[in-house]
Amino acid sequence: MGKQVVVVGGSVAGLGVGLALSSLGHRVTILERDATPLPPSPIEAFETWDRRGSPQTRHSHAFLARLHNLILDRAPDLYASLREHGAEPLRFTDMARQHFSDSELLPEDEEITLLACRRITFEWVLRRHVLDSGRVKFLDGVDVQGLEAESGSGGPPLVTGVRVRRGDEHTSLSADLVVDASGRRSRLPHWLEAIGGRPLREDSEPCGIFYSSRFYRLLDGVEPPVMEGAIGADLGYMKYAVFPGDSRIFSVTLAASPDDDTLRSVLRVRAFEAAAREFPAVRPWIDPAVSEPITEVHGMGMLQNSRRHFVDDGEPLALGLFPIGDALIHTNPITGRGCTLAWVGAFLLADALDREPDDLRAFALALHEDVEREITPWYDAALMQDRDAIEVEALQRQGVDPFATQREDGTANPRAFMRSVIREGLVPGLREDLVLLRAFMRVFNLLESPTDLMRDPVLMQRILAAYRRREEREPQVLGPSRSEMMELLARAA
Repeated sequence: MGKQVVVVGGSVAGLGVGLALSSLGHRVTILERDATPLPPSPIEAFETWDRRGSPQTRHSHAFLARLHNLILDRAPDLYASLREHGAEPLRFTDMARQHFSDSELLPEDEEITLLACRRITFEWVLRRHVLDSGRVKFLDGVDVQGLEAESGSGGPPLVTGVRVRRGDEHTSLSADLVVDASGRRSRLPHWLEAIGGRPLREDSEPCGIFYSSRFYRLLDGVEPPVMEGAIGADLGYMKYAVFPGDSRIFSVTLAASPDDDTLRSVLRVRAFEAAAREFPAVRPWIDPAVSEPITEVHGMGMLQNSRRHFVDDGEPLALGLFPIGDALIHTNPITGRGCTLAWVGAFLLADALDREPDDLRAFALALHEDVEREITPWYDAALMQDRDAIEVEALQRQGVDPFATQREDGTANPRAFMRSVIREGLVPGLREDLVLLRAFMRVFNLLESPTDLMRDPVLMQRILAAYRRREEREPQVLGPSRSEMMELLARAA
């Protein structure tokens, strides 16, 4: 018999949990804090839906191949609905044929397919789909005040439901399992403390960026610019990317250090546009003859890579409870992994409950092992990547070349050498070597471990071969130098 499950949070993660669990016969109630009824259409949602609890809906999103494949395999009717509302598959095979005339494609290349869709369209279609299924109860305007629990008789407390407030009404909802999908601002630490649970240990490090996004619509009759691989780059002082979406709408995102007041000016329209036009990969997309802006610039800051240890010292902090998505692990959003990892977690949770339906401790430990294998490596990779990016930005600000492979005393600088190999070997190698591009795209799309690319001896040989050809190719200009950008932004201000 199915379990009674309460999901705290009705955004992409919570809806994913509801879909995954209800398809296995569980009775699911989703509690959403925002009192935001579903608009009649995705168009009206983009224009008017006030999702205060999910500010990232107004920013660029990447729905990576692992998420695309999950939807196609586990919820094909949802996939069809997304397509009906303008979402488009972005296939690696199309990219390969376009850029490699002698491309030798493999059957598994079909797995590398992203989904071009705006976050707000994705959430609208997903909520509509979940509501129409009739298997999930969705309550909005509900604020979860805390957990109902029984003493664990020397072990962790047993969660039996939640205490909620809806308007002036206070009540409790019973549950066999409570899933916290309330995001990075989750109040789980306070809820656990209130029921006598052990403290929730948390690791957290700054991502080192703020970011700003603006949406554009392609003009009628205009074809989108040719996509030269992944349209984005990291210049050290600034990162940028173009994100194709649904219904001929795309977005541009710029990210930089939150400590740099001059670069923070891209949070305003005039500076944002001036900076975006300086990037060769972005310029053709925002040409007034190609597209028109349809939003202001939206910013987001105070970003942290965070991980909460709900299973600590081999034991869950509570039974009948588990956090997923950003409530458990949150990584730098510039990588575009958030929605994909949240859905991976949602289906891992459903599968673990299917394996261990009658033992809450075994369920929690099994799900923890799955998370450690499938999600934690991406958190670790984000930490390493952001630590290095913060160091590169600081060196550039000091006028030091972070790619200089030799120190002033003549000794080798291995960290700078690896940065140089990535910039002058891996990055150009993606345009020259289909094998490298395939391997990179599989890692980028969460189809392979983040450690696979640089540890594979065959791939590393190909990267080093591309690096050794660095003097033979024309240097690719990804954007202006830091000093040039600072001068440009000063003029724009």
